[in-house]
Amino acid sequence: MPNPTQADLHVNVPLTNVSIAYMQNSSEFIANKVFPTVPVKKQSDLYWKYSKSDWRRTDVKKRAPSTESPGTGWNVTTDSYFAHVYAVHKDIDDQVRANQDSPFNTDRDATEFVTNQLLLKRDLEWNANYFKTGVWATDKVGTTDFTKWSDPASDPISDMQNITIEFRRVSGFAPNVMVFGAHTMAALKQHPDIIDRIKYTQRGVVTEDLIATLFGINEIYTSYATVASGPQIPDAVAQDAASTYSFMTNSKSALVAYSPKSPSLLTPAAGYTFTWGGYLGGNSQGTRIKRFRMEHIASDRVEGEATWDQKVVCPDLGYFLSDAVV
Repeated sequence: MPNPTQADLHVNVPLTNVSIAYMQNSSEFIANKVFPTVPVKKQSDLYWKYSKSDWRRTDVKKRAPSTESPGTGWNVTTDSYFAHVYAVHKDIDDQVRANQDSPFNTDRDATEFVTNQLLLKRDLEWNANYFKTGVWATDKVGTTDFTKWSDPASDPISDMQNITIEFRRVSGFAPNVMVFGAHTMAALKQHPDIIDRIKYTQRGVVTEDLIATLFGINEIYTSYATVASGPQIPDAVAQDAASTYSFMTNSKSALVAYSPKSPSLLTPAAGYTFTWGGYLGGNSQGTRIKRFRMEHIASDRVEGEATWDQKVVCPDLGYFLSDAVV
């Protein structure tokens, strides 16, 4: 296909900027926050995975005069990614545009709506890929492996200390990020042990930052994003009445993980999100918004595209806590 393509010629920079700003301000979504984003030039490729054990043993020996030093090194394997392209659009009818007080309002509304669609999809896949049992090297279950944190007799601070010690033993790293379901976070904010620890703080109110400090975790995220399910009906009132709403994340669970601030060849990570910047003109966020004319339906089309592949890179750098609360 010749370059530049027609799609590239119609990329609308202001709309893309609106979209990116909306993503950054949308605090309820977590998919672009927990694990580093890796912009890549090719839709699919290989990446290196270094052996863990080679970095945790030593071949150093005493050296006798006139002898060579011991040789050492590490083993590597490869894994692959494939950044799929996701897309959705919203058409703005000429009659609707003509009835607006400001022409730009329709573009902005359509951009935010399309961006929200992409965010919903991305978070849904993030939860399907990462926030469940059977993904990470360690799964812990409330009641079986620890007392559920909704029980006043439980000890979540000691539980996290034990998890951190075990995490360090297995991986060599301390966990630095946690993701909570909404009910898990609510239970922790009401836990008597945590309230007792912070009662002499300035306001005596349990915040996520205080819980992070008590748990020895750098970053804490709570997933409050919800998704609607039900039939799509032309009548808005009937559709809302027939819809049900649920949290995207298992609201009674939690994920403990290690995630570096930025990707690196020699730095392990629980997960990476690969975005195909080569397709999106170098956009590291992995999102592009376009506007173009659909004359045959007398409308302008606002179309959003996003690329990603969410990969579990190091399973031993994640602990999943299921059924953490009642």
